[in-house]
Amino acid sequence: MFENAFNNIDRAMRNDEGLSSELDYAEQTSWLLFLKYLDDLEQERQDQAELEGRGYTPILDEAYRWQTWAAPKDEDGELDHNGAKTGQDLIDFVNGKLFPYLKTFNASDADVDTLEYKVGEIFSELANRFRSGYSLREVIDIVDTLDFGSTDAKHELSDLYETRIKRMGNAGRNGGEYYTPRPLIRAMIKVVDPKIGETIYDGACGSAGFLCEAWDYLRRPDLSGEEWETLQRRTFYGQEKKSLAYVLGVMNMILHGIEAPTIRHANTLTENVMDIQQADRHDIVLANPPFGGGERREVQQNFPIKSGETAYLFLQHFIRKLKAEGRFSHGRGAVVIKNTFLSNTDNASVELRKELLATCNLHTVLDCPGGTFQGAGVKTVVLFFDKGTPTKEIWYYQLDPGRSLGKTNPLNNDDLKEFVELQATKADSDKSWTLKIDELDQITWDLSVRNPNTPEKEPTREPAEIIDAMLAREEETAKILEAIRGML
Repeated sequence: MFENAFNNIDRAMRNDEGLSSELDYAEQTSWLLFLKYLDDLEQERQDQAELEGRGYTPILDEAYRWQTWAAPKDEDGELDHNGAKTGQDLIDFVNGKLFPYLKTFNASDADVDTLEYKVGEIFSELANRFRSGYSLREVIDIVDTLDFGSTDAKHELSDLYETRIKRMGNAGRNGGEYYTPRPLIRAMIKVVDPKIGETIYDGACGSAGFLCEAWDYLRRPDLSGEEWETLQRRTFYGQEKKSLAYVLGVMNMILHGIEAPTIRHANTLTENVMDIQQADRHDIVLANPPFGGGERREVQQNFPIKSGETAYLFLQHFIRKLKAEGRFSHGRGAVVIKNTFLSNTDNASVELRKELLATCNLHTVLDCPGGTFQGAGVKTVVLFFDKGTPTKEIWYYQLDPGRSLGKTNPLNNDDLKEFVELQATKADSDKSWTLKIDELDQITWDLSVRNPNTPEKEPTREPAEIIDAMLAREEETAKILEAIRGML
């Protein structure tokens, strides 16, 4: 049912001149889903208040509630076509009244972790891109059929929303940065093994894939009321710089069942890492920070190791955001980074590797094959580390699914099954081995992936050597031809 609804939404959006890509479809679907969700939640809260004999004041004024402007109903519960706006009237209302009203909810004195504040944040970052009020009316009518009232409905909707985010990643442009393969995320979470009562943080959360998967990992049918409240309010924390990614993350967590996600719209790297206090730290960091980029010089001043590589700044941030001692164990991190971090010889790379090894136990490095991240064009590794004790040895695992990864042949859960199993004991195999820190070059701290079970490849020759070899072969060929000519 819901899949058909999403397909029909896409069909209607393709007919609108203002929408041209999967990113546009995801953005516009998100704000409509959010307002429908908010209306269902308001109705549920109001019904509960009436049952308990107390009053309830809705978040939105009556004129701006979904059931008033988007889907007014007649006495039979059907859409009131006379009361429902459409065409240019609908566009004028949304652009001229609805969005300006919703933007007022993130006033400076508001609690940033409330749902009310999220309303203001979302609509301060979005614009209605529909040009046709008739296309918008068609999509609204479809969204109105979706029910957020049950856990099963939310689960199905969250799966469909994840599929939409994944399609964004496949669509090119900047879509790929919003999507980390879910099988990889699940494997990272299994290794880190979060517990209820620990806090989980992603300072570059994108569409909140890590936080949503961690939620799915922790929740179970027999949770107590206190455990449920802990998961809802005091477990998942994220920050995201980009507007669309922030909106996708909030909506993704809502669809997974978290009413007021603690995701903030902010540039994590503007925080001076030397100012991070114990109260700001978390038990677990799960993240895939953006690669490349290059932050402004003043942003780099927030870090002891200056670098134009955005991922290096994030890694410094994550190291300092982890607790040395948490409720159950040391603070634990699992972070995706370019594999060149392990071997680059520039000062920033060397100093950062040295700091990571000195302040954390970098116990595991997962080497991911090319194609793990569709469209990324770089190879990556996952660093698993515990805060508070220096590294003595590192267990490496070289992931080899036995096939080329790509859009039609992505990473799956089975590909990572052996890694998770072997990592528990850090066992050696054809794909895994252990490196002792005292074997490292103490100047470069080179952590390159070198599988001792794989024969060394022939060293790459210098261009001059290749040219000399070609000329030698050409001379030899000429002599052979001359000998053949003499036999004729």
